[in-house]
Amino acid sequence: MAINVGDKVPEGALGHKTADGITPVSTDELFGGKKVVLFSVPGAFTPTCSAKHLPGFVQQAAAIKAKGVDTIACMAVNDPFVMEAWGKDQDVGDAVLMLADGSATYAKELGLELDLNAMGLGTRSQRFAMIVDDGTVTELMIDPGGEFGATSAESVLEKL
Repeated sequence: MAINVGDKVPEGALGHKTADGITPVSTDELFGGKKVVLFSVPGAFTPTCSAKHLPGFVQQAAAIKAKGVDTIACMAVNDPFVMEAWGKDQDVGDAVLMLADGSATYAKELGLELDLNAMGLGTRSQRFAMIVDDGTVTELMIDPGGEFGATSAESVLEKL
């Protein structure tokens, strides 16, 4: 069952690449006492994710944070090294925290996994965006397969 507005986010950990190596980021650390925008993409370096989804959040980061958001985080079912490389490629800097869900564990915990085995891509995350306030989902947007719009930075700004 997928997470819904009003639900607490499940406990878990995501990977983040730092200068010291791979650092696990617990969901308690990520969401506790903060307002967070978490958006997820099916995969780093994929066409829509690289051309529209991530760049939109980089471009709108200041406007989103001006609405009281402490952290903007991007999650994908990739490893932390890929997420770091994609962040550098997209010139993310400190605007967006790049988080890896390498085995789709957290996507499954959220009930937002996407089966792309038939395409040779394994289990991924659906394209979604959520606003989480102190661990509680206050807004959840999910794009239907192959579409992009409801989860855009502009849509998130409208919900803040």
